[in-house]
Amino acid sequence: MLRGPVAVLAGAGTGKTRVITHRIAHGVETGAYSPARVMAVTFTAKAAGELRGRLRGLGVQGVSARTFHAAALAQLGFFWPQLAGAPAPAIVDNKVRLLAQAADMLRLRPDTATLRDLASAIEWRKVSMLSIEEAAARGRSIGRLDPGQVADLSRAYETLKDDRHQLDFEDVLLACAGMLEAEPRVAAAVHEQYRHFTVDEYQDVSPLQHRLLELWLGDRGDLCVVGDASQTIYSFAGADQGYLLDFARRHADATVVRLETNYRSAEGVLHVANALMKGRPGALELVPAVQSAASQAGAPAERAVAETAVVVAFDDDADEARGVAAAIAGRIASGVPPEEIAVLYRAHSQSAALLQALAAAGVAATVLGGKRFFDLPEVRQAVQALRAAAVAPQQHSFLDAVRDVLRGLGYSDDPPEAGGALRDAWEARRAVLRLAEDAPVGTTMRDFADDLFARAKDQHEPVLRTVTLSTLHAAKGLEWPEVYLVGCSEGLLPISYASGFEAIDEERRLAYVGVTRAARALTLTWSRDVDRAGRRPSRFLAEIGRGSLREIPPSAMIGSRRGGS
Repeated sequence: MLRGPVAVLAGAGTGKTRVITHRIAHGVETGAYSPARVMAVTFTAKAAGELRGRLRGLGVQGVSARTFHAAALAQLGFFWPQLAGAPAPAIVDNKVRLLAQAADMLRLRPDTATLRDLASAIEWRKVSMLSIEEAAARGRSIGRLDPGQVADLSRAYETLKDDRHQLDFEDVLLACAGMLEAEPRVAAAVHEQYRHFTVDEYQDVSPLQHRLLELWLGDRGDLCVVGDASQTIYSFAGADQGYLLDFARRHADATVVRLETNYRSAEGVLHVANALMKGRPGALELVPAVQSAASQAGAPAERAVAETAVVVAFDDDADEARGVAAAIAGRIASGVPPEEIAVLYRAHSQSAALLQALAAAGVAATVLGGKRFFDLPEVRQAVQALRAAAVAPQQHSFLDAVRDVLRGLGYSDDPPEAGGALRDAWEARRAVLRLAEDAPVGTTMRDFADDLFARAKDQHEPVLRTVTLSTLHAAKGLEWPEVYLVGCSEGLLPISYASGFEAIDEERRLAYVGVTRAARALTLTWSRDVDRAGRRPSRFLAEIGRGSLREIPPSAMIGSRRGGS
């Protein structure tokens, strides 16, 4: 279906990005779409870059693949000068700093944590399309600020921002929507420019984004949305899975396609995922693309489950970190590349003990969510040096020339000890060298420098050969052959401040995201915290049940349950 409203309900690992890009490419190839009239919208710059890269690989150029904010900002930048006779306002670079200045005007002294929470509250209010008065009527205090002070500070923030001719991130969407509503000629121009729309991760759309999408569409119906209600993990930021679940009701002539064949995960991992989400609204029943060898041979499903998904209990958090680190060290020693292993957790605070334990075990690790690869100082330095070397006569082969440039910046063939800034810098430079090693035959230094520049623009980052540590939120959209999901206890997952059905359900969806990142093997761990108040295993472990998880002792984690890679 290339025309009309289409909803693709795509479960984890079902190849939704491939579906999106091949659908667009097919539309262009058959003449149903003009590339310049296609807009593909997603939620992160990295995802948008991936869409552009895949479309280029399919021979499609000219499609606008952007985030909601990037698309709205481009339209504001184009139309604002025509309407107002002046450049569009600048974007606030630090909302917390501006809030602190607004607080000074009101003689209030909130701490930085309160200002951060207020910034989040302002973001939620705007994407939920609520006025300051409507939000104040909910009577929510933030830190030591009562609802009235929250409202006063919000107004002062808006006044200060207007006086400085600035917009914040959410204002970009509000201003673009307001412009389309108030100016028929702007709406007509946008409708003429874009005819066919695709929206990825549609379960994460907020009321404001949904309204902007409606204005972009106008009275047309060429809209394809792709999403998975089970992966709605940003409700706290305004995401509303109802737009995905109710798509067929909103569009009476909609075609609904369900993608439930999982091409990523082993059968046992899918048992865990399906058990966790059983009966939840919009949950898809994931099935493996290829049945496990055990199932094909007629062995019971429990055997496949036991081989790929286990749960391990530890006495305390330190033991848990050491146990996971030892297990990972054993896997690497048996031949598993470190980049094929991830450790996932609910809160950033859990990473410190894990990093320490991994370093003690001689395992290099990278925390996801830090600086982007091409923003790392050593990578920026390397790219600049390679661009400079590209204009000089080459004395050596391409690969030797790249290696010489990197050695001049401090790279060596032997890595420093695991852990620390020196090892991080070495891993980054080694990743640049691997890109050169993987370059096509005949690549020149100039070709390579241009490729690095294009990769940086599209955020097409190389994989560092380290174990990945990540929060569950940051891990969404990624995958690893082996995953350790740690901290599966009450108070951590679900997190202690999650109360009420909706909040617990969001925690369950977070756990589901973590489980479905695993391709080959999944280990869930939790700590009894016996020296303190004590903890209970996560309620989600009970919901998954022993039919999908096998409990093993910590000693069995290290190499004995999985052979080789």
